[in-house]
Formats: sequence, structure tokens, C-alpha cells
Amino acid sequence: MINNAIRRQDREITESEAIEIIQKGEYGVLSICSPNGGYGIPLNYALKDRTLYFHCAIEGSKLDYLRNNNKASFCVVGKTEVLPSKFATNYESVIAFGLATEVEGEEKREALMLIVEKYSADFIQEGKEYLEKLYDRVKVLKLSIESITGKARKQ
Repeated sequence: MINNAIRRQDREITESEAIEIIQKGEYGVLSICSPNGGYGIPLNYALKDRTLYFHCAIEGSKLDYLRNNNKASFCVVGKTEVLPSKFATNYESVIAFGLATEVEGEEKREALMLIVEKYSADFIQEGKEYLEKLYDRVKVLKLSIESITGKARKQ
């Protein structure tokens, strides 16, 4: 098991603060293993309880890599502010760890609607129609969060 302990514990944030950063985030980076090492891909997402949902094409490298090893992490960076005169940056970031798996059926529909609600809240009906047209041409993955860490520097 990988040690997910934060080195700078003075900057560690609570789990509820970490979840809030994920909820407010626009995108994150899914990191998985490839035959040649690490593979990170920026994605939009939705969060429900302790599960992150992503949509993707029905084929591609990400799916191929996850079939061989479904351990994954997802990083979200919240607010940042470069402090040039201090040679520092105020930031907040979160990394969620878990297993990524494909979802189908009703869970897939619910996950797609969560994504529509997050990114297109003013177009729910149009989003439902759009999802019905594309339902068979998209896959949905979930990352069941097993552990989560977060850090912030706010000075």
C-alpha cells in the first residue's frame, strides 16, 4: 500500500474541506498506470457521496490501461494565487485515491445527469435529450474514493 501521508502536516486540510474543493472544482487529472509508466489525463467530473464519475469515449488508451490496473488517483487544484515577492503560492489541492471501474444501467444514467447538472445547470432538459442520443456512444467510469488527502497554503 502506498503511504498517502502528507509531509507538510501543517498544511493538511480536513476531509470535509477536501470534499468541498472537489465539489467546487471544474476539472481534475485522473492518473493511472500505463505500460510505459504513469498516465495523467485532465477530465471534467461529478461527485456523489464518495464517488467521482467521468465520461469518456467507448475506446481509448485510458480504458485499455484501466483494464490492466484499475488503481487510480484524481487530483483537483482549487484556488491558487502566485505571490511573486514571497516566492510562494497560496493554493488548495486534493488527491483522491481508489479503484476506477465502469458503470452501466441506471448508475450510468444518473452519473451522466450529475455531469449535466454540474456543467449545464441551465439546460437540464436539453441535457437529458443530448444524453439519450449519445448514451450508447459514451462510457462512464467511477472512482470509488478509498482515501483522500488535501493541502492548502493560505497566507
